[in-house]
Amino acid sequence: MIFLADRVAFSFGWRRWLTASVAGAVGALAMPPFGFLPALALSLVPAVWLLDGTVKDGPSRWAPFRSAAFLGWFWGFGYFVAGLWWLGAAFLVEADQFAWAMPFGVLGLPAVLAFFPAFGFALARLFWLPDAWRVLAFAFGLSISEWLRGHLFTGFPWNNPGMALGQNLWLMQSASLVGLYGLTFLSLCIGAAPAVLLTGRTRKERWTAPALAGALLVTIAGFGLWRLPPEASRDVPDVRLRIMQPNLPQDAKFNPRNREPIMRHYLALSARPGWNGGEAAPTHIVWPESAFPFLLHRDPASLAQIAALLGPGSVLVTGAARMDEPLPGEAAGKFYNAIQAIDDRGTILGSYDKVHLVPFGEYVPGFLDALIRALGLRQFVHIPGGFEPSAKRTTLAIPGLPPAAATICYEAIFPGDILADGPRPDLILNVTNDAWFGRTPGPYQHFAQARLRAVEEGLPLVRAANTGISAIVDPFGRIMNELPLGVEGIVDASLPVAEPITLYRKVGRFSLTATLAICLMFLTVRRRHQSTFP
Repeated sequence: MIFLADRVAFSFGWRRWLTASVAGAVGALAMPPFGFLPALALSLVPAVWLLDGTVKDGPSRWAPFRSAAFLGWFWGFGYFVAGLWWLGAAFLVEADQFAWAMPFGVLGLPAVLAFFPAFGFALARLFWLPDAWRVLAFAFGLSISEWLRGHLFTGFPWNNPGMALGQNLWLMQSASLVGLYGLTFLSLCIGAAPAVLLTGRTRKERWTAPALAGALLVTIAGFGLWRLPPEASRDVPDVRLRIMQPNLPQDAKFNPRNREPIMRHYLALSARPGWNGGEAAPTHIVWPESAFPFLLHRDPASLAQIAALLGPGSVLVTGAARMDEPLPGEAAGKFYNAIQAIDDRGTILGSYDKVHLVPFGEYVPGFLDALIRALGLRQFVHIPGGFEPSAKRTTLAIPGLPPAAATICYEAIFPGDILADGPRPDLILNVTNDAWFGRTPGPYQHFAQARLRAVEEGLPLVRAANTGISAIVDPFGRIMNELPLGVEGIVDASLPVAEPITLYRKVGRFSLTATLAICLMFLTVRRRHQSTFP
């Protein structure tokens, strides 16, 4: 078995790069919907061994760091291709216009994202020493690069390694203490520790790191078991939610010629008799993101139909594109991807405009806009000039509901960035449209990340998705009711009460900084004491 570690460590040429890519791809099996936790170790252990082999990479002082960066890039490329291949489905919705660009989404985006683990591997190599503590250096380097991936260039923390722990009900509870990035550091430590089993210099060294990793995993699970209450969460009184999941294909959803059939479909689903099998009517109906192929606020007939659907005092909450009135000298107003609340008179009571837009999906970055237009191309969403981002995040006030932290589509994947400044809301509302990606792992990954936000914040999650997964999730991440992917129907459920503010919301975002700072000091001191190691 030691021979295996040496063979991986001292592989060279294409075998080294292929090993790194395959190891990265295996790591995607630890992500939703597979959730195969051992795949994390099967991915990270070869990565540690490969970094061990960089000690002999050339006479230059910087050669090991260049090799580490190349290894990180190939590992990341395999990881992101295997975990994000489903993005290619979006290019087939309007295949006549976008199919040619599929390789850029399926291979180009992973190639760019792979530069983050390349940096992480090189940073880890800076503190690399031939003992068990290199596991800590590895976790430190990749944790830094994952934080950067979630924040630089608008951020994209999709399939963060912390999700390996963040999808299991017991293991995800630690997110209430340390959040997703804290789970990432823990996941990397646990997943990489078995590398020492075959490379430790003494029996004690070989077994100490894996034993500590196992104890850490048991402790995380034990905390989750302790935190989860045996009883169901209490419900907010006098709130009866109905989530409508229309399951419309994406090519039909944005076709203006389908406006009447779409509206009839929504109304018929939402008007099904009884609430939760009883005789009461829902107090709040929730429709998914961008529900209409037209501007709802400029369509009195559709607002009148909604008013006729709603019972006295009930409210519809729906995703809808909206447009401001144009300013003097402008040909048209600015478009926003919004959530709107509508009462039983057809009056729009409140609105939330999306802050974090999807690059190339909802807008084209300014420096590329002129080039893309010159080539006769556009973003996926048919909005002239793309959507405009809201200037700041706001809490949405909906009559009869607690104040809501509104999120649209992938806004829900950003930990620590879904609440507005000011008083804490009591609810996370997420509307989305995952029809772009069909029945692939993408919608499952999206739902898992939104679910983890509920645990981090101690708030219930109400999620309406066009094709699924629609659900009500309590503040502990327990799914109270759901509609699976690719199913048409409604979800009737009560709204769980919010839990007290979590430690993560209070100080958890700073605990990661403190942890990484302590790691940096410790690794720096050790590296200086053994400065002869390249």
